Amino acid sequence: MRSPKLNLERTSWGPGDSGSRVIAVASGKGGVGKTNLVVNLAVELRRRGKRVAIFDADLGMANAEVLLGIVPQYTMYDFLFKGKSIKDIMVCAEQGIYVISGGSGFLELANLDSRSRQRLSQCLQELEDDFDYILVDTGAGISKTVLGFVAAADEVIVVITPEPTSLTDAYGLIKILAKYHVHDEIMVTVNRAADEKEAQRTFKRLELTASRFLQIKLINLGFIPEDHAVVRAVKNQQPFMIMNPSSWASQNLARITDYLVLDQGGPPAGLNGFLDKLMRLFGQGS
Repeated sequence: MRSPKLNLERTSWGPGDSGSRVIAVASGKGGVGKTNLVVNLAVELRRRGKRVAIFDADLGMANAEVLLGIVPQYTMYDFLFKGKSIKDIMVCAEQGIYVISGGSGFLELANLDSRSRQRLSQCLQELEDDFDYILVDTGAGISKTVLGFVAAADEVIVVITPEPTSLTDAYGLIKILAKYHVHDEIMVTVNRAADEKEAQRTFKRLELTASRFLQIKLINLGFIPEDHAVVRAVKNQQPFMIMNPSSWASQNLARITDYLVLDQGGPPAGLNGFLDKLMRLFGQGS
């Protein structure tokens, strides 16, 4: 398998771009609760009547599927190279959320010939009207693959915790995004904060460093507290928004969702725009 060549320079997209809103959720390091945020955010969006899909791009892992209680039979690789349709590889969880498992398929986007790219584009166009939100659960860290997903998305959420190592690694990710002017602003969520004061203190620490050295705006999206309801839900392999919708964590995630729903940002590029950007970023010519 050829390693993707990544070109992070910003690309201009036409004014006619429209479609699903693609939000990448990333973290500088593993173990900060990124996937848990993705799944529960999807649950809350769905509860509000939004049509939601998760692209599980955390290659080699299946944490989102575990939390939603599903076992995908096929992945993006099967669609690209095994003749499966795009709907064959989509699994609908009990909550009404659709999941597309990436497997190693996303890594092969740079290697597609023009015919395969056209087929992919046509299939995604068919799904364009089916979803309001696409949440991309990226891998942890700052690999080329992660950066590609983050750069291709309409918006980005970076998940951090109060731990110093989390802040250091998140800053490393944001620094690269700022260097290449991939996004003008980054949304930040603090997970596992003891209380609002600790969450604010954690965000301010990251924001202060970024404002001193980087030309990028950080938006405080809110925080998810250290809550036993979250721990119990994970042990039971369930979203905490379903297992305990009245918990402190659930109430705070609802506020985060409020912001995302109210702040629509610019026109989204949609599924086709996302995949098109991803292929360009991975070095494939048009």
